[in-house]
Amino acid sequence: MGKHWWKILIIILMPVLLYLAWMGPVSTQTILHETIRNLYFHVTMWLSMFVLFTISVVNSIIYLRKGDIKYDIRAKASVQVGMVYGTVGILTGMMWANFTWGAPWINDPQLNSAAITMVAYLAYLILHNSITGEQKKGRVSAVYNIFAFVLMLVLLGIYPRINESLHPGKGDNPGFGNYKDISGQMRVIFYSSILVWTLVGVWMFKIKCKMQNIENAIKEKE
Repeated sequence: MGKHWWKILIIILMPVLLYLAWMGPVSTQTILHETIRNLYFHVTMWLSMFVLFTISVVNSIIYLRKGDIKYDIRAKASVQVGMVYGTVGILTGMMWANFTWGAPWINDPQLNSAAITMVAYLAYLILHNSITGEQKKGRVSAVYNIFAFVLMLVLLGIYPRINESLHPGKGDNPGFGNYKDISGQMRVIFYSSILVWTLVGVWMFKIKCKMQNIENAIKEKE
């Protein structure tokens, strides 16, 4: 039971955090108003996605060094779960943009960069599934995964910061960390949500790996 403590933590905290995200008190912000609750979903999805893509690229690098297929399996599984988080992040972002900016999608560097990032990782999955031969598939996919990760860092970490963007913390806009009137309770819920959603992603990642290992074992027996 000791090694499953983090799963128990998810089961306990998730209902509480979801209730507080929807029903808990929030600090009133100009323009954002009640939509600031999306902070608990949209932003946490993207941050959790970053963690999952980082897990993926680390496993790709290890695969290139050791050639062990288990690291290729982990790299792919991380991207698959990360894509789910990224998709939810884009959808919740479009909802937020529609309320605050008047349209679900505008010509904004952050939005465009997010779309390109998702396409780049979708290409990774397509590439991985299209190559035959485990070693060749693993090597080519690993090299591309490293490229996709660097591209993500440039597109989401650098490019929006040096261009005009409506997103908080980008361009001349202050980040949420600089909002003095965001309550301490909101910050606790926000950081706790990042932790829990990331742990959920890791749980999904582990399940995907086990499923792939079982599938490979069945194929070997056939």
